[in-house]
Amino acid sequence: MSEEIDIGKALKAAISTGKVEFGTAQTEKAVKNGSAQLIIVSENCPSTFLTENKDVKVRVFKGNNMELGAVCGVPYSVAALAVIDKGTSNILTL
Repeated sequence: MSEEIDIGKALKAAISTGKVEFGTAQTEKAVKNGSAQLIIVSENCPSTFLTENKDVKVRVFKGNNMELGAVCGVPYSVAALAVIDKGTSNILTL
């Protein structure tokens, strides 16, 4: 349980002080263009490109896309997100 709290706090800090791209298509684009430093995918993320990529560190969020969206504080489901700029968060150490 503490892992999710840490991810949640780190995500909120990255979203508010850095740059985060939401959504499978945007996350795939960020991986392809080299701007993603870390990607977080929900357990039910449909993209095998993201879950099997070797270029960027991948963290699997222990929950579905609705739960990941809620942790991010957005009013929609999020199957994947890319951290472009971590801002003041410690998210890249997760």
